[in-house]
Amino acid sequence: MKGEALFREHGRQVAALCWRHSPKHTSQLEILLVTSLNSKRWILPKGWLEPDLTPADNAAREAFEEAGVTGKVSPQPIGAYHYLKEKKDGGVPCSVEVFVLAVTKQLDDWPDKSARELVWVPVEQAAAQISEPGLREILRDFRKQQMPTKARRAAG
Repeated sequence: MKGEALFREHGRQVAALCWRHSPKHTSQLEILLVTSLNSKRWILPKGWLEPDLTPADNAAREAFEEAGVTGKVSPQPIGAYHYLKEKKDGGVPCSVEVFVLAVTKQLDDWPDKSARELVWVPVEQAAAQISEPGLREILRDFRKQQMPTKARRAAG
C-alpha cells in the first residue's frame, strides 16, 4: 500500500505493552498507560530506536524511562500501528512496533516521573482511552490471547 511506504520512510518507533495481573483481581489483566509529553493523551510507553539496542530492548528502555517499570520483554513484536507524530512544523508519519512487557517491578523513581502521569487500567478501558485505532486492535487481540480457553469461548 502506498500509505504504508510513507510511514516506513519517516519514523520508526517501538512501544512497550506493559501488563500485570490486577492486585485486587488476579484473574484480571491491567495495562499501563502514560501521558504523552505535549498533548497529554494516554499512550503506551514508546520512543525512537537507539542503534545499540535491539527493538525489544529499546521498548523495555522506554518502559523504564517513561513509567518506571521493568520486567520480561517479548523478543518479537505482537503487532504494529501507524500514527502521525505532531511536531511544531507539521506531522511526522510513524510506524510503531509493539512489544509485550510482563511487569515484575515498579520503581519509586524514574527519569520521566515528573513529566508524565501513569495509570493501570483493565485492557478494555486501556483500548477505549487510546486514540490510535491500530493500537486499540492490538490491545484487544492481546486480551483475547491472554484469556483462558473457557472464558474465550464464552466471550465469543
